[in-house]
Amino acid sequence: MRQDGITEVAAGVHLVHGGSTNWVILTDGDAVTLVDTGYPGDREPLTASLAAVGRRPEDVAAVLVTHAHTDHIGSARLFGADHGVPVLMHEAEVPNARWESRTQVTFGEVLRNGWRPGVLPWAVHAARSGGLADARVPMARPFPTTSGPLDLPGRPVPVHTPGHTPGHCAYHLPHLGVLVTGDALVTGHPTSAVRGPQLLPRMFDGDRAGALASLDVLERVEADVLLPGHGPVHRGTAREAAARARERAS
Repeated sequence: MRQDGITEVAAGVHLVHGGSTNWVILTDGDAVTLVDTGYPGDREPLTASLAAVGRRPEDVAAVLVTHAHTDHIGSARLFGADHGVPVLMHEAEVPNARWESRTQVTFGEVLRNGWRPGVLPWAVHAARSGGLADARVPMARPFPTTSGPLDLPGRPVPVHTPGHTPGHCAYHLPHLGVLVTGDALVTGHPTSAVRGPQLLPRMFDGDRAGALASLDVLERVEADVLLPGHGPVHRGTAREAAARARERAS
């Protein structure tokens, strides 16, 4: 894993840039919370990123999922099966992770949007990265529904941001002013010519109106460092970033 692919944004918080999807490593002593796991083909760089911050797969206490799209849960099942690591997410996302019901862009939708710049190259990269593989996570389970931080390394606080998927969650680290936004707000994507805070293109959202409404939720979070599921770290308030994404979406 190239060191320039890992950004330490605060003590114990690293944003890792995979092939086109990010994941986040939260460390607390020797223990790790892994937020998302990239594509199935990202297993090697995922392991390398843990090594780069001085940790091993055995140190992962939990995999915390923003949402259960294949490019975010590619190695989650392997962590659960190989190391007995709990794979946790919002209760509304569990059926998506288990493939009991699915909210994900379809092959037909990709073809219909193939004329748009960047879509076909992205689709080829996604396929080569394991985007068509069976990445279901049968051991997926909901995190506790009590408010406040989860009892995990990094003490992340779930922020339900449905729209991209029904159970999409951002994760707030209030003591550090950091917000992991997943795909509720990104700062770049191979299918977008825009750079900076934005929603993903409409074809990726299960409920576009819900995705727009979740910007209101993010806007109220006290954070000035945003870690998106796609694109570079954003330094600026969540309020300003959400407003910029809403403006671009309109």
